[in-house]
Amino acid sequence: MSAVIEPGHTEAAHDHAHGPARGLSRWLLTTNHKDIGTLYLWFSFCMFLLGGSMAMVIRAELFQPGLQIVEPAFFNQMTTMHGLVMVFGAVMPAFVGLANWMIPLMIGAPDMALPRMNNFSFWLLPAAFGLLVSTLFTAGGGPNFGWTFYAPLSTTYAPESVTYFIFAIHLMGISSIMGAINVVATVLNLRAPGMTLMKMPLFCWTWLITAFLLIAVMPVLAGVVTMMLMDIHFGTSFFNAAGGGDPVLFQHVFWFFGHPEVYIMILPAFGAVSSIIPTFSRKPLFGYTSMVYATASIAFLSFIVWAHHMFVVGVPLVGELFFMYATMLIAVPTGVKVFNWVSTMWQGSLTFETPMLFAVAFVILFTIGGFSGLMLAIAPADFQYHDTYFVVAHFHYVLVPGAIFGIFASAYYWLPKWTGHMYDETLGRLHFWLSFVGMNVAFFPMHFVGLAGMPRRIPDYNLQFADFNMVSSIGAFTFGATQLLFLFIVIKCIRGGRPAPAKPWDGAHGLEWTVPSPAPYHTFSTPPELPVEERQP
Repeated sequence: MSAVIEPGHTEAAHDHAHGPARGLSRWLLTTNHKDIGTLYLWFSFCMFLLGGSMAMVIRAELFQPGLQIVEPAFFNQMTTMHGLVMVFGAVMPAFVGLANWMIPLMIGAPDMALPRMNNFSFWLLPAAFGLLVSTLFTAGGGPNFGWTFYAPLSTTYAPESVTYFIFAIHLMGISSIMGAINVVATVLNLRAPGMTLMKMPLFCWTWLITAFLLIAVMPVLAGVVTMMLMDIHFGTSFFNAAGGGDPVLFQHVFWFFGHPEVYIMILPAFGAVSSIIPTFSRKPLFGYTSMVYATASIAFLSFIVWAHHMFVVGVPLVGELFFMYATMLIAVPTGVKVFNWVSTMWQGSLTFETPMLFAVAFVILFTIGGFSGLMLAIAPADFQYHDTYFVVAHFHYVLVPGAIFGIFASAYYWLPKWTGHMYDETLGRLHFWLSFVGMNVAFFPMHFVGLAGMPRRIPDYNLQFADFNMVSSIGAFTFGATQLLFLFIVIKCIRGGRPAPAKPWDGAHGLEWTVPSPAPYHTFSTPPELPVEERQP
């Protein structure tokens, strides 16, 4: 029986004329980039709440000196799991979800290049994190050796659940590699006619470079956890000094993965903010080409700075000098980006809707995190700062206002395109201000207790640190509770609200704003024409 194609639908291929499947099978079996992006974003938010609840346990314990609520052994499991869940379960899947949703819309592609692999790469994640979280209920408890899982704590002295942890890390790594291959294949092969690489939105550029980083370093992580597995179960001595191994080797291999990983978590946020700031400044992005080169420079430099995490292990002096100066060098391309964002806003017709508030806070607070990073890059100073709360303050200033505020800014910016409704602007601004205040109250005092000598990863501390820790905990509880407001805003937006036009933001440009809101299930079945303003380089 021949298919009947109604007038007005002739551009849709037979397999693109239908909408989504019904019920659970739509989500289990979908190969549609919008569905998979939605799955990633909801999964990420669930992990964000889980990792955040673990942080609440940590901050509740540290509210006062003395052992208050949990056993020290469980406290160590919470710090470990909080880091792992937030890094691998919340931040990375959120950016993969944004990539799935927006990259095909931005470059005029009908879908991701490898849609079935896209589905598989998502469904590995619930399996991986189900396995990881289940370790908390095993006899010896969950991983208790910190999110960096340094040997020999994670090998010779590890609980039995470490084997499940290793398998979970492998599953996450496979998922990340497949997602990254998909992004590379999509961006390089499926751009609309006329959209050269240097005309892509910067979000596509930052994700393309992030994808290459993932493909390069995820196998290194797989290698180091496999070496752990061998040491634990198969009698090797990679990290066991008694058998001729070296625990410092673990740190070298881990941080060769770990430092590019930090940029994997921040570069997509750079790209999103580079779309949002021009929109609400009503000006083109200042210095597009320099932004692309700065992103590539950051990615390259991230491979040659890993030992700044290891200044205290006894790196030779020449090595310390090299890694110190190379680390400081990363400030140059990052500074170029900050300069370009500020220059974009300069003399623009600025309005401060919720996405712009998060983007401006991102620029300011991420810069503070960058300054404390420069302090940590100075080797003799790092001897004092290492493993204190100053380091905790530094990377939370990079990851919370950096990665997480970038995710919030993106979510508010694209919610009208996803749902077809405008979110509640008043509640959005309330969410921003509570998050902004809570985050700063939580993490700024950590600089002071760190400089005063309070070590990381301890459930008890000296009386002199009590006041700052209480303030930190109050800020953290505020920040955590505020995210339930974000959940309410998103659900309210999905269920209804003022209908969103195709281009809800006055200054927005790009192909994603040429499709209706909400974005149809299938878009760009035939390659689109680039809008006039997109044709200039």
